[in-house]
Amino acid sequence: MKARILIVDDEKVICKALVKFLVTQDYEAEGASDGAEAIEKAKNQMFDLVISDLKMPSMSGIELIKKLKQIHPAIISIIMTGYGTIDNAVEAVKAGAFHYITKPFELDDVAMLVKKALKFQELEDDNTKLKKQLKQKHTFNNIIGCAENLKDIFRIVEKVANTDSTVLVLGESGTGKELIAQAIHYNSDRSELPLIPVNCSAIPEGLLETELFGYVKGAFTGAINSRPGKFEAARDGTIFLDEIGDMSHKLQVKLLRVLQEKRYEPIGSTQTMLTNARVIAATHQDLETLVEQGRFREDLFYRLNVIPVRVPSLRERICDIPLLVAHFLELYATQNKLEKPVFNDEIMNIFVNYKWPGNIRELENTIERLIVLKPGAEITPKDLPDKFTQVTNSYFFKSGFAIPDTGISLKNIVEDFENTLIRKALDKTGWNKNRAAHLLKLNRTTLVEKIKKKNITRNKTQGKLLSGVAKVL
Repeated sequence: MKARILIVDDEKVICKALVKFLVTQDYEAEGASDGAEAIEKAKNQMFDLVISDLKMPSMSGIELIKKLKQIHPAIISIIMTGYGTIDNAVEAVKAGAFHYITKPFELDDVAMLVKKALKFQELEDDNTKLKKQLKQKHTFNNIIGCAENLKDIFRIVEKVANTDSTVLVLGESGTGKELIAQAIHYNSDRSELPLIPVNCSAIPEGLLETELFGYVKGAFTGAINSRPGKFEAARDGTIFLDEIGDMSHKLQVKLLRVLQEKRYEPIGSTQTMLTNARVIAATHQDLETLVEQGRFREDLFYRLNVIPVRVPSLRERICDIPLLVAHFLELYATQNKLEKPVFNDEIMNIFVNYKWPGNIRELENTIERLIVLKPGAEITPKDLPDKFTQVTNSYFFKSGFAIPDTGISLKNIVEDFENTLIRKALDKTGWNKNRAAHLLKLNRTTLVEKIKKKNITRNKTQGKLLSGVAKVL
């Protein structure tokens, strides 16, 4: 599609000459004799570029640029000016013009400047689209799930996103803690600034300090050049410290100072660096227990734990399993250019009742494996890894408890059957623990301890999951 250019100049000869020339350069161009006419044209049609004289009666080129920006924020402009008004041209650039050209000028110079301006606009548009896509990628809509405990997290994140408060994301491995950190950053006022992730458990202790705070030339053997750290890279953006529970005591002290004073020294330097980076930390460990054991500083824990966000495990959001299965089926079938396998109610029943110790990451890997190995086929229990056939929870009981050829784990089956009975008693009594304990011939305190130990949580939607799941997928 041809770029559309508007020429604005009260000197009709110049205006017509430029319009004619730009048409020969394969652009669509038209002229306007003053600012008012130009604005009227801009209201009725879209222009990619405006070339305007600086000094015109009733409205200057600078005023025109500002008004056109209000109509079409993406429009780009070039100012034409006489030799004696260079200072005014510089002012026009500061006001938003891409560049200026002095009269008299060569038409080839105009062509080159127009080409550069339109290329710049194209790059700006691409950059804007990429930023928009990146932000959309990490909005709440892209975190798959409808469980109430997940909605509670969204409500918290929406409240804290635009604050500077430190956030501590808690949850088991594979639950998606980094996605929550990304959602916080990309829904905040810092979304256009860097988000710098650091996995504290993946970097050796001796290197983590240099990664975080950087070093200066000569700080140690091999430091032939200075190197900035992650806090400097984050600047006014966000730094995400994953697996903070694995950080050494020495680094905990330095991090505490950063949180308290917003300053630090690179290794080998006496110069203090300032940082305005927001800190989001995450861990799968129980930091309060680590504090009690003397493995984590209590003062640092309270600095980090300003806004705690606990991400539920997959077994606590069973209603999301069919949604996640459908999502990963679509994702990996598309990526691998393979036909999606068919998941029937039997397989979904196994998935819903499986404990998923690896959480969403384990589910994702399982789906990808099935797509690659069984494209387009109907999945049966035999296609699943042994861990699924060994621990099928209530599935084997519902199907007459047939022992598979691969065998079963008696310990797991007994434990899972106990979990099923407890849940059935709780569901039957509307989660009245006194009545449930009576049905199971248990003391109430014993039942409460079992519920807590087994992490059995109420889920109103589980009973509605299996009906018609195969049709949805």
